[in-house]
This record gives sequence, C-alpha cells and structure tokens, in this order.
Amino acid sequence: MHVFVTGATGYIGSAVVRELISAGHTVTGLCRSEEKAAGLQAAGAEALYGTLDDLDTLRSAAAAADGVIHLAFTNDFSNFEGALALDLRAVEAMGTALEGSGKPFITTAHANGYAIDDAVLAMTERGIRAAIVSLSPSVHGEGDSGFIPMMINIARAKGFAAYIGDGTNCWPAVHRLDAAVLYRLALESAPAGSQLLGAGDEGIPLREIAEVIGRQLNVPAVSITPEEAAAHFGFLGTIAAFDITSLYNTAQASLATRELLGWKPVQPGLISDLEEGHYFVF
Repeated sequence: MHVFVTGATGYIGSAVVRELISAGHTVTGLCRSEEKAAGLQAAGAEALYGTLDDLDTLRSAAAAADGVIHLAFTNDFSNFEGALALDLRAVEAMGTALEGSGKPFITTAHANGYAIDDAVLAMTERGIRAAIVSLSPSVHGEGDSGFIPMMINIARAKGFAAYIGDGTNCWPAVHRLDAAVLYRLALESAPAGSQLLGAGDEGIPLREIAEVIGRQLNVPAVSITPEEAAAHFGFLGTIAAFDITSLYNTAQASLATRELLGWKPVQPGLISDLEEGHYFVF
C-alpha cells in the first residue's frame, strides 16, 4: 500500500514511517525542510514538502495514495483553538480527496478536538474507511518531549518528585514503537468508524511514576495537595490530578482495540522505560 503520512518526521510519525516500510508499504511523508526530507529519504520514504496550510498539496497527496495516516498537528498552546481549526481544515481537505474511494484515513484524537473527530467519523458515510486513534497521555520512549520529561524537569528544578494526594490516580501509557504498530494495523484493517485506544499500560499510579523519577534523580517523592498542584506543575497540574484510567474506562477500551486489530504491545512499559535511565541523561 502507498501511504501518505503527515507529521512523518515527528516523534511518533518517524516511528510510524519505519513501521510501515518494514511491513512492506511505501510511504510519502509530509515535511517542511531539506533536513527533514533527508531523514525521510534515509528511512526509505519519499519526501513531499508542505505544511497543514497547503490544502492543495494535502488533497493531491491524499488522492494519489492508497491510504492516509494524519499525524501532523501544530502544538501551539498559545493558540490551541487556532491549531484545532487548522487541523479541521486539513482533515476536510484530505477527506474531500478520498471521498468514495473506500481508502483508509487514520487520524489522532486531540484534546477538545470534537469537531475534528465528528468530521472524521462522518467520512464513513462518504465512502472512506475512517478511524480515530486516541493515544495515552504518555507516549514514551527515546526522544520523548511530553509530560514525563516535564515532570522530570520540574522534579530536578524543585528538588523533589511530586504526586497529588495519595497518588493513586492512574495514567495510561504506551511506548511509541507499540503506538506505531497500532497505526499500521488501523491502516490495514480497522473497520470504518473505529475509535481505537493506544494504551500499553492501562493505568499507572502517579505516585509510582513520581517514585521512579525520585530514585533516578536521587530526590524524595513527596505528596502535595490539589491546591498546591497548579503552582508546582503549572498547566500540567490539572492533568496530573486526573484519574485518566477511570475517566475514560481505559481497560475496556484497550481490550476492545486489542481484540479488534490483534494489537499486542511488546515494548517496555513506562516504569521499565524510566528505569532504563535514558530519560535522565542530559
């Protein structure tokens, strides 16, 4: 299958590209620079210059492919509504090109991206095998720049690794290489309208995460109150307080995804990945 991948040079996208190629697919990846293009070509993919603003480019690339995995997203937290609006325009442009083709179109769910998800699911009525992947809040592995490195940096700066209350609220997590396999399987066989969850670890207590960070940094793991969380963690404080596993019924959704696609995460879990030490190398 010839696959068009947006976000092909990103943390997750680069793993997806390698996974697709190793499974025998050919890939055209969207990128913005010669340096990024060189990385794609070294992985065995074709590079296509463009951004999410280039709607004509997106339409033509989607039309020329046998399927699309849309991973690009502008993580501009200063204008998140603008980022969501841009993503919706990009999704609609590619959807127009795929209409009536029966081709797969795999996207990623984003916080407050309900309009985007609705647009993707509506594509199933227009002859597109559309599916949505929701990833765990921690997609871990080498090169991670998400929530876990933020927690590590905060602990390093403040001299202790914090958790909130008794720390029993749980986060799901998935290794980026397992996530890449999930995207490939979704492309190959997810039924139209599928909503999939990428969770290798269905729920890890925040206290356990803080304790391993503390051991690696040789600082204590300390309980803080919900009122102290915002000052300690910044914007991450709200997320750190959630019991995400219970909020989204992670265990049931994860089991459904595994049974539907035969997805079997095999990479180290988050705690094992943290214990390996690469997160703590400057």
